[in-house]
Amino acid sequence: MTIDKQNLRLEGIYPQRQKEFFMQRVKLPAGIISADQAFKVAQLAERYARGLVHLTTRGSIELHWLTEGDLAQVASQLAMVGLYNRGACGGAVRGVVCGSLGAAGAPALEGVVRKIHRHFTGNPRFEKLPKKFKIAVEADASSGRHLIQDVGLIPAPSDDGRLRLDVWVAGGLGREPVPGFLLAEGVSEDALLPLIESILRVYEAHTPAGKRLKHLLREIGREEFRQRVFSDPSVAEELRTVPSLTASLVPVPAAGSPRLEAHIFAGELAAAGLAALAGVARDFCGGMLMVNGDQNVVMHLEEGSDAEQALAALAGAGFGAEAPSERVIFRVCPGNHECIMGLAPTRDIAACVLEQMGEGALALSWAISGCPNSCAQPQLAQAGIVASRLVSEPAGRQPRFDLYRAGNAPFAEPVQQGLTLQELLAAVKGI
Repeated sequence: MTIDKQNLRLEGIYPQRQKEFFMQRVKLPAGIISADQAFKVAQLAERYARGLVHLTTRGSIELHWLTEGDLAQVASQLAMVGLYNRGACGGAVRGVVCGSLGAAGAPALEGVVRKIHRHFTGNPRFEKLPKKFKIAVEADASSGRHLIQDVGLIPAPSDDGRLRLDVWVAGGLGREPVPGFLLAEGVSEDALLPLIESILRVYEAHTPAGKRLKHLLREIGREEFRQRVFSDPSVAEELRTVPSLTASLVPVPAAGSPRLEAHIFAGELAAAGLAALAGVARDFCGGMLMVNGDQNVVMHLEEGSDAEQALAALAGAGFGAEAPSERVIFRVCPGNHECIMGLAPTRDIAACVLEQMGEGALALSWAISGCPNSCAQPQLAQAGIVASRLVSEPAGRQPRFDLYRAGNAPFAEPVQQGLTLQELLAAVKGI
């Protein structure tokens, strides 16, 4: 089969730092994957991806180390179990995140996420955007993740029993972190898709190639942007939501039931580990797994399942949360292990940082990003690390690191900058 290399990104494929290899991103709506799908991904990882999968901070799964000859076969095998990756990379609407699974009202929010995901995946109207476009639904504002999205949605009070959401827009991290702003309050579920489409049309028509929505806001300001979005006649349209038997796929957690969570250090999960988790999900959790924003796998017990047996099965699969690496929240991007943009070997650094952590540091949430693009969301962690630049030394070019700490600002801010690795480790040890 001939590979159209010009459009590989739209198929969720990026070239790796190692030029002969590629990464395939698997786009999961709301981070949800069935046990059957997870078994298939584990099988493909074992055969094509050196036996590893990478879990992302947006609830996706990545397979690295694919050759050009592997791409079509892997894509076909994923499609056979209903996993489509259109728009997982490139100038399109990325996988829609749901940070609320397990919270009150989660089934309704899951339904919204899956509806948005279906609407924009493979939609040719929105596949030539200036750059990536990120949408997320959160249960509340506590995580701050709604502030880093192109469109962030949070449930709002409702007097009529309809699901309503506040709409935040034009946020983003990277080299110039900008918190999103509140565009509209209490938007009904039925009005969401027309509003998001209007936002996308304004973004596509007025933003230079390679720029995020936050760039347009910087150019024209909030009020002008708001005027352009709401002057579109179609924004007033409502698309009636028809009840669905499959609106929610994830078991609703019963009151007091334990949350099954497998901590995946640095987001790197062995294919055998993924298969083992799929087995736990099949036997105890309605056959469903969730990849959350902390790169962990979460499952909820199905009604009638034995909690003690489920926890024992999770521990037997190797996820007993006994080691520090299985307890601390530690988001890590691939760094220069595989990523073209990476300035530092993030997984190695994460392991070194973990060794220096005392009890105070272990109690914090952490994130390491291998470049200023901040894919690991270090500005949303209680303690974040960014490989900010390379410096020429006798031993070669070496990374320098910025250490971030959360305060009262929307995002964590740098407290120490330009650190060598040894200086960084000393700073961690002092926390």
